[in-house]
Amino acid sequence: MSSIRAQQKQKTRRLLIAAALAQLSAERSFSNLSLREVTKAAGLSANSFYRHFSDMDELGLILVSEAGLMLDHLRSQARLRIKKGGSPIKISVLTFMEFVEQNANIFRLLLQERSGSSAAFRSAVSREIDSFTMILCGYLQQANKLNAEIAYLQASATVIIVFSAGAEALDIDKNKRNDLTKRTILQLQIIARGSLEMNS
Repeated sequence: MSSIRAQQKQKTRRLLIAAALAQLSAERSFSNLSLREVTKAAGLSANSFYRHFSDMDELGLILVSEAGLMLDHLRSQARLRIKKGGSPIKISVLTFMEFVEQNANIFRLLLQERSGSSAAFRSAVSREIDSFTMILCGYLQQANKLNAEIAYLQASATVIIVFSAGAEALDIDKNKRNDLTKRTILQLQIIARGSLEMNS
């Protein structure tokens, strides 16, 4: 019986998380959402909400953590594709753009709360992005035999460029997104070439 209750509790929690994400848009950030709107969208009561989260801030931090897990999955997916052959930069950018297209609202959350009014959210988003950067840095050091400083500079520039491209990709049509993807790949290839020259 306890197993059934645990499954139901997890299902309710996922409903609340999904309802909050579904409310996000270019015009609406998480900080503008109310508890009432989230519970209404989930078809649940406020009491149900409080059985899972102490307040909206806690829900927001859980969403940021979910975004971090999705970025981890994104990295794993890109590496598996790279192992099959092809340009690591091209494959990584294409994988990232697919992620943005398929998870627009979770990406919006990262963008919006990175500079939002909540210090706790800003800190949480920064931790996720810093983690993403440092793992990429380690990969560049190993794959391209770069020293730590150059690998970090390349990783930082890469994250800035791909996140900026992702933000732009959210609100443009397919043709413009394809052009943006090609431009992003070229920018990262130029940076990678520069890193190798500086490292020699």
